[in-house]
Amino acid sequence: MTLTATADSAVGTKDFIRKHGLWTAEQHAAAELVAARVQEENLRTVRVTTADPHGKLRGKTVLAPLFGSVLRNGIDFSTALYYFDTADGIVYNPFVAGGGLGDHKLNGFPDVVLVPDPLTFTTLPWAPRTGFCLGSVYFNDGTPVPFDGRNQLKAQLAALKENFGFEYLVGLEVEFYLTKLVDAPLSVDALGGPGEPMAPPQVTAIAPGYAYQSDDHQDQIEGVLAVLADHLMGAGLPLRTMEDEWGPGQCEFTFSPMPGLEAADAMLLFRSATKQIARRMGLHATFMCRPGLPSFYASGWHLHQSLVAPDGSNAFASPTELLAPTGLSFIAGIQDHAAAASVFTTPTINGYRRRTPFSLAPDRATWGVDNRAAMLRVQGGPGDPSTHVENRVGEPAANPYFFLTSQLVAGMDGLARSSDPGAPEIEPYSAEHRPLLPKTLMEAVEELRGSALYREALGDGFVDWLLGLKDFEIKRFMEAEGEWNAETVSAWEHREYFAQY
Repeated sequence: MTLTATADSAVGTKDFIRKHGLWTAEQHAAAELVAARVQEENLRTVRVTTADPHGKLRGKTVLAPLFGSVLRNGIDFSTALYYFDTADGIVYNPFVAGGGLGDHKLNGFPDVVLVPDPLTFTTLPWAPRTGFCLGSVYFNDGTPVPFDGRNQLKAQLAALKENFGFEYLVGLEVEFYLTKLVDAPLSVDALGGPGEPMAPPQVTAIAPGYAYQSDDHQDQIEGVLAVLADHLMGAGLPLRTMEDEWGPGQCEFTFSPMPGLEAADAMLLFRSATKQIARRMGLHATFMCRPGLPSFYASGWHLHQSLVAPDGSNAFASPTELLAPTGLSFIAGIQDHAAAASVFTTPTINGYRRRTPFSLAPDRATWGVDNRAAMLRVQGGPGDPSTHVENRVGEPAANPYFFLTSQLVAGMDGLARSSDPGAPEIEPYSAEHRPLLPKTLMEAVEELRGSALYREALGDGFVDWLLGLKDFEIKRFMEAEGEWNAETVSAWEHREYFAQY
């Protein structure tokens, strides 16, 4: 056996991808181009990654000469990421029957196979000679791991195509904070442990705040934004605008519309890239919704979405009406299931601090015409081919695959029932006939627990697994804080989320 053959058999499972038919012809063709590019660009390593349940990247760094094997075989990957809550607290016992999750394929904490998607390959401009590739996770028999968010989103995109003939188009609008790093505590008593995050970094503001879209304030951090823009675009992300928001150092970045899976992949890379680039410049970037810092306002993630018809036209657009019937039914479904979807759109305890009246964030399941108080804000109108809906409920820490999946499941339910969203609201905060959204993660998990729609679409096993992770996170919060205080960001939240996200 040659050295090459030995190396090939040591990575993943030989010919795993072809054996189980996991790629399209387009992906196979892309893989050949990627393998050549790795050599031509003299890359040293390739980061092969996937999203954990909380929307954080986990992966392995592969030396470039072995990446060709990964493109044939996948790479062995631990199931550990499916057992951790937001602080890597171990929620389930992997050493009981079914691996603690009721699936015999998880007996004994086995490896699974991370299969890279060559269509996601890029190089990282801020990390010399480093490639990057996202992937999906499969059991050793070639079946998708149901806890993998990318697998779930792909399944719902396929259902949308098969049942209704539509493609899903998404635009990202994301708020976050840039701060100046003063100290990152690394003393042994600050490091924490499983289920106990390390002490959060000490920071100061990077710029003044409270002057919305101030050109002067943005100019003060132009040097940082320029580096971010160059690196993000260099990594292939379709960055469109960078704006000064409200809080000190609070930014909003928007991206050009992308197909659904591509958009979720982009959101994952964008967050990780921003944190890594900022840290290399002595800064700390956080996508935590509302940091526990004086006068730091909450950040949101606004998800712009529409459907593309088989002929390439916008299925939401109408020549004479605000929205075509397809658009009305889709948003009606999202409205109807907004409470249960909250665990997907707003998965942290901290994220619910946005849900207050007169805050530019929704507190009810409403829709309106270009109305920023509504949960669903329709932009466009009669004769406008760009007509779409913006869901303003999300937090920037949400797992992008879960967020988009939740919209598709609910929207398709609306399409299947030809649902009517009712009249748009002019005063959404006063629309008492519309249901209130969950005000806490505790309320949200109970809504999801009782959702027949999400259980049917995603499976009881998936829903119960995710609820178990959230229940564990809530339990740790309650043990530390005793109760939810709607007015004050707790020390637990700041330590749990400020560095993690």
